[in-house]
Amino acid sequence: MSAVQRLRVLVVAPERHPLRQPHAGGLEAVVWNRVRWLRRRGHDVELCAAEGSDFLGGTADFLLPSPRWERAGDVSDSDNPVGHRRRMTDAFARVRRRLAEPRRRVDVVDNHSLHSDPILWSRDSGVPVVTTLHTPPLPEMVKAARSLPGSAPHRFLAVSQYTARAWSAEGVDAFVFPNGVDSSHWRRGAGGDGWVWFGRIVPEKAPHLAIEAARRAGARLRIAGRIGDPEYFAREVQPRLGDGIEYLGALRQPELCDLVGASSVALVTPVWSEPFGLVMAEALMTGTPVVAFDSGGASEVLAGLPGCTVVPAGDVDALARAATVLSRGSESATTRDHVRAGAAARHSVARRHREIERVLSMAAQGAARAGDPIRAGETVGADETVGAVGA
Repeated sequence: MSAVQRLRVLVVAPERHPLRQPHAGGLEAVVWNRVRWLRRRGHDVELCAAEGSDFLGGTADFLLPSPRWERAGDVSDSDNPVGHRRRMTDAFARVRRRLAEPRRRVDVVDNHSLHSDPILWSRDSGVPVVTTLHTPPLPEMVKAARSLPGSAPHRFLAVSQYTARAWSAEGVDAFVFPNGVDSSHWRRGAGGDGWVWFGRIVPEKAPHLAIEAARRAGARLRIAGRIGDPEYFAREVQPRLGDGIEYLGALRQPELCDLVGASSVALVTPVWSEPFGLVMAEALMTGTPVVAFDSGGASEVLAGLPGCTVVPAGDVDALARAATVLSRGSESATTRDHVRAGAAARHSVARRHREIERVLSMAAQGAARAGDPIRAGETVGADETVGAVGA
């Protein structure tokens, strides 16, 4: 441990999927790495997450219910089965009661839930809460945030300036705290002659457009990721497979790193307001160039980094042309080292986690109320800043 105090932290995970590999998405990967790192630093960390998650230990106090779908075809990353919201509310009420017990009291809650209830714990129980905003504004979370009095020990972080501006427009101000990638896990690869697309297979990520781009360029494309919307996969992805387009399923991180690192270019095709886009930073960390649709925070994440091109959202021809250009020469060791070095300088998870440790410590000490806040533009590490939007 450094000079930072040893903390008792409750990390509240996104509740829809267990926190384990293969990760359900970038959000789950970020929180999984957070728990692992905080524990390695010597903090006393408990996890509130769906059953089946890593790091839960033997207690059932902080288990959250996973959605119970009646039919496999009903599975969705955006909807909930009947009764699920009530089960979640009951589960979070149980957690709040546990936190009120002196023996279960924590110094700070590191909240990544997409549910509104953990936001209110700072108001109702007085426990310091740091909530990271990983998505566009969600109405119930906005309502909860607006209900917090100024005295509530709560801090909001957002994963990009784009996301912070979106929440600020709804009256919720946040400091910008981008996601990070573990460079010890995402190693540099040697490249290859095929293209890659990886991530959640859902309509808003639009892998079918990556397939169309590869077809127009005559390129081979491999796709990896969890099917979050079976109907979309069956309608838009599965019929396009074959003849050089291959779906590999959901891969654990080591296998996914090998796949991405053995590719000549990674395609990122969001057609929604992408809050961050962790797959971009992960691909670059392997030395693989990235071409992405200019949607949400994508251009912010990639701005100024080597081996990147941003094209207009939905423009498949531009995507195909840019990917073709970036793929040329991407097996060069010099090129891949340069791409990886740029990604590591901006998106290193070690740097991010050292700073979140300080944020959690300050929240636990009530520093924001004692006149020692993180100020807009304050330097973080050698060359990074945390900026406040609307603060």
